[in-house]
Amino acid sequence: MRIAIYQCPPLPLDIDANLARLAAQAQAANRAGAQLLVCPEMFLSGYNIGRQAVERLAEAADGPAAEQVATIARHSGMAIVYGYPERATDGLLYNAAQLIDAAGNRLVNYRKTHLFGELDKTMFSAGAAHCAVVELHGWRLGLLICYDVEFAETARHLALAGADLIVVPTANMAPYDFVCEVTVRARAFENQCYLAYANYCGSEGEIHYCGLSSLNGPQGCRPLLAGEDEALLIADLQRSGIDNAKDLNNYAADRRPDLYERLAKN
Repeated sequence: MRIAIYQCPPLPLDIDANLARLAAQAQAANRAGAQLLVCPEMFLSGYNIGRQAVERLAEAADGPAAEQVATIARHSGMAIVYGYPERATDGLLYNAAQLIDAAGNRLVNYRKTHLFGELDKTMFSAGAAHCAVVELHGWRLGLLICYDVEFAETARHLALAGADLIVVPTANMAPYDFVCEVTVRARAFENQCYLAYANYCGSEGEIHYCGLSSLNGPQGCRPLLAGEDEALLIADLQRSGIDNAKDLNNYAADRRPDLYERLAKN
């Protein structure tokens, strides 16, 4: 499967403008032969926007914005992962990411489970469930959002559920460049899967984003790495990369779950 990762500066509070550039990037990714486009965290609204803006802009997972993303997916022939503020049926607000396939079908919606600092906690409720692993073009895919990937258990859960690819829309800022450089690469290596990390660049209010979006491979390689500027990155996922990684060192087979039981209780 060929994947596209879109790194961009945020356009806060302008869902229409974000949908327009999503359409343009989906067409560009399609021309490059990609089948999946991954965008940053809270892509439709901007991330550092405050509680009042989240309350105003949040929509249901199947709301008008999702319908427009589905139309973009159909017109471009592109599966799309994007972040957005979700209003649940019970009125709670979530930092969510959704995968819509090239036919416009909503395959999975995931709510961020680990909230980062007061910024997240003042805007959102924490998701209560792991992401389901779904199939796309013969690949098993799971979602995390930004801070989630910094907890080793989240990626391991998806890997044990069969994920070949972990997709992480993010809004990672300075001084946490280490996560972009090291953590995501380690998550791919230790779980012997691919990990796509789509970050913002530029600034939003007092936040300066790291950029450094990447595709990280199961053997510790990094086929794609952005700099600090806007970019559309394209690369192919290779099934042989996963197979070769497991031939060299099969973490899944060598685990000792009986030794880790206390970790889940503390």
